Amino acid sequence: MRTYNLSKIITVLTPTALLLCLLIYSKTGFRQPRPIFLSTFIQIFVDIFMESLPFVIAGALLSSLLHVFIPEEMIRRWIPKNPIFAIVVACVIGMVIPIFECGMIPLVRRLIQKGMPVYMAMIFILSGPIINPIVYSSTYAAFRIYPHIVFGRMGVAFGVSLIIGLILYVTVQQSPLKRSLQDVQDMPSTLHGYSENSFATVSIHTLNELFHMSKYLILGCLLTAGIQTCLINLNTIGSHPLGSYIFMMGFAFVLSLCSTSDAFIASTFVHSFSTGPLLAFLVMGPMLDFKNFLMLLSAFKLKFVLYLSFLIVTLVFLFSFFVDIT
Repeated sequence: MRTYNLSKIITVLTPTALLLCLLIYSKTGFRQPRPIFLSTFIQIFVDIFMESLPFVIAGALLSSLLHVFIPEEMIRRWIPKNPIFAIVVACVIGMVIPIFECGMIPLVRRLIQKGMPVYMAMIFILSGPIINPIVYSSTYAAFRIYPHIVFGRMGVAFGVSLIIGLILYVTVQQSPLKRSLQDVQDMPSTLHGYSENSFATVSIHTLNELFHMSKYLILGCLLTAGIQTCLINLNTIGSHPLGSYIFMMGFAFVLSLCSTSDAFIASTFVHSFSTGPLLAFLVMGPMLDFKNFLMLLSAFKLKFVLYLSFLIVTLVFLFSFFVDIT
């Protein structure tokens, strides 16, 4: 007989009800006047959430398909034995599997559980949202008359991912996941009665992934919308060279845009900033933003997330600065 976890149901229904209320309120306003900041907050939240949700669902679905149909032995056979070659392959695998940043986290967590090395999985999660044909096309559309920014974005993303992969290969020896594959298999089964039905099994696993990720996604969207609402009237910073990098990288972290749309935002700064800060914005956002930082915490240990964040911020700055002075 099927059983339901009441706390899990409440966890899902509460943010869902909140989201529905916000969606209705954003359209109707309940026929009451509302402050401008509240309208701005609701609109930004809905935009970020609706932009992110399809990719989270896609990532959860692919994660479930991997869990059900792909055995660990097959994953291990696909991984190149040479770590340098494996790192290069991971840097460009997004060209074949164009999944964006929100959907990467549940998929990469499952790949690590299935046996993919941490360094290779982290490269995939960093480079995949940038080095793929869809993002290349959107960046080209935004910077059509500035091709050096288009190629610079791809080059900086490749370089940062490559170096981080090498560093993680040397420094990370244990799994940084909060839950191992054995932990997942030992959890109380929610699939009782579905073991012979692959479609039902995939569906239940997908829902479990969404249950786990949704609270972090919604919290990240709410906080990001609040931050953007407060920042929306700020004037641009001064002309200090270092300040331009700090501003653009921080702006990318706060905005939490999808990598398919951030190029159009960056293009509005093309006359205010040099190439380096623009590249820092275009690479930093897909690799690390506020929303994805919280989602990383849902899958990985805090110490590892902070370590990875430090590497991303440092290397994005160094690579972007190097491009700017050459």
